[in-house]
Amino acid sequence: MFQGFTDETISFMWGIRFNNRRDWFLEHKPIYERELYQPMKELAADVQERLLEGHKNLELNVKVTRIYRDARRVKYGGLYKDHLWFTLRPPVENWTCFPCFYFEARPEGYGYGMGYWRVTPTMMEQYRRRILREPEKLEKLARRLNRQKVFALEGDEYKRSKGEVSPLLQPWFNRKNVGLHAEKEYEENSPFFGPELVDEVAQGFEWLLPYYEYFKALELEPPIE
Repeated sequence: MFQGFTDETISFMWGIRFNNRRDWFLEHKPIYERELYQPMKELAADVQERLLEGHKNLELNVKVTRIYRDARRVKYGGLYKDHLWFTLRPPVENWTCFPCFYFEARPEGYGYGMGYWRVTPTMMEQYRRRILREPEKLEKLARRLNRQKVFALEGDEYKRSKGEVSPLLQPWFNRKNVGLHAEKEYEENSPFFGPELVDEVAQGFEWLLPYYEYFKALELEPPIE
């Protein structure tokens, strides 16, 4: 059961950022496992359980990343990541075709949200076709997002316009990928340091469910010839 991260969690992430070497990591590996990796696994399991309690038909698997950087990316960022995250994603082999929920801890702060990130241009073209065919569905979600201050729309944008839609939908339409992200700082009474973080993240994911369902439904779109 998740009890909270600690000041040591943050200190370790700063430490690995500025000491991204095998000898430093091995010396501090017990701190990594105790203060970062194990609590992250507990947080992921508790958030998954909390979310599925109220949504029995929702299928989401937990994936907690490890600190070891992919060998193909070592030359760009060192041997180890200076941040850690977990995802809740559909239990399918090619999960990158679907949206997922995520939580991430970094040296500067933590964040969580829903991402439709690792998608192909074809998938985003299907997304734009749905917007043009049924703009009212995304307009409802866009207005809902604009009425709150926790989550912000993110994603890479094309330099050239992909088409004309209403001003409300334009920020959504011209994206290469889409994410809704909440960014938090480490404050003295931050939920990051206690079990109440489970409530914050689970409630955030539940608020994002209509957006998750919208993007997940894109799998039913007719293929582009």
